[in-house]
Amino acid sequence: MRVPVGGRGAGNGRSALYVAAMAAGAAPSLSFGPFLWGPRADLLLFGGSALCSFALVGAARAVGLAPGPLPEWGWLLFVVAVDVAHVWSTLFRTYLDREELGRHKWRYLGVPLACWALGALLYAQGSMVFWRALAYVALFHFIRQQVGWVAVYRARAGQRGVFDRVLDDATVYAATLYPVLHWHSRIATTDFAWFVKGDFVDLGAGAARLLPAAQLVWVGLLGLFVARQVMLAATTRTLHLGKLVVVLTTAAVWWLGIVRTNSDFEFTVTNVIVHGVPYFALLYAYAVARKHERPDILGSRIVAGGVGAFVGLLLLLAFVEELAWDRLIWHDRPWLFDSSGVELSPVWAALLVPLLALPQATHYALDGLLWRRGDTRTRPAQRRALGFSA
Repeated sequence: MRVPVGGRGAGNGRSALYVAAMAAGAAPSLSFGPFLWGPRADLLLFGGSALCSFALVGAARAVGLAPGPLPEWGWLLFVVAVDVAHVWSTLFRTYLDREELGRHKWRYLGVPLACWALGALLYAQGSMVFWRALAYVALFHFIRQQVGWVAVYRARAGQRGVFDRVLDDATVYAATLYPVLHWHSRIATTDFAWFVKGDFVDLGAGAARLLPAAQLVWVGLLGLFVARQVMLAATTRTLHLGKLVVVLTTAAVWWLGIVRTNSDFEFTVTNVIVHGVPYFALLYAYAVARKHERPDILGSRIVAGGVGAFVGLLLLLAFVEELAWDRLIWHDRPWLFDSSGVELSPVWAALLVPLLALPQATHYALDGLLWRRGDTRTRPAQRRALGFSA
């Protein structure tokens, strides 16, 4: 996700109020913001999703579910209903909007075709080549989404200086890549994987030797980031609480799910909830804003039914996708899907596996383009969805 082009940040108004108050001899009280959807919504979506994952880890340990594998109900709730479903929510930004399709038809045709062709080529070199490539693209996508949220908050606050941009980005990368390096140092003893076991490269002792220095960078950048926010709050009387929550919860969730624990259940709940839930909110906010512009498009007609219609469609698509995966590839959930799956030849597997992975691959590819574009038709809805004025 990227910050949209243009727009005046909300922080400029606060700075002017601060200057005026100081000129009058009155020290203004500390304010909090800016927010994307309001303080309650932002703190619930970003802070609340992190607290939910922490609570689930604690509860699972209390009842003996963790450390351990992800139970079937956890797979349904976290993988299907959050992780897979949030991928399909990109439809409301793209394929359910005929005006958007008409303006960028070659992009929306070419990206899936390119993703499938590349996937088939990789799979033909070996299934692990395909899964490894997809795992690293997914990892990059997850990290870049957190960078994108922070960039939006920075733009909303009117922070255009190089120092804050570099510090924000470096802190998010440290918060995520230090745990990832830790993961790569112990692949052989790790009880979870991104997609399939062995999809990340085992760097072993080489990565382990880098961990002390990486940990120092991790601690140092997090400390510098917090100190910078405190300094800005002292000088402008505004604490950028939303941005602070995103960065600190990212660091805490990635550390807990990867470094502190070694459990498929704990990794999954800390990985997908914080990533998927805010994205749901963004796409729903966009679809609602777009409905006011073009109530006739399919996405607008669906979202006119409210949150239930929006979520219901995504859950249905996620379930159908998982049914196809299980019937054609995995064959490991006969309790839910028909156990009489088919066995594919290597040629058919090379064609079908990338096709089944196409929603994810397309989501990864398009997400880096959609949220920074300045299209004259979709830009107002996009800006309103991210808390900017139209």
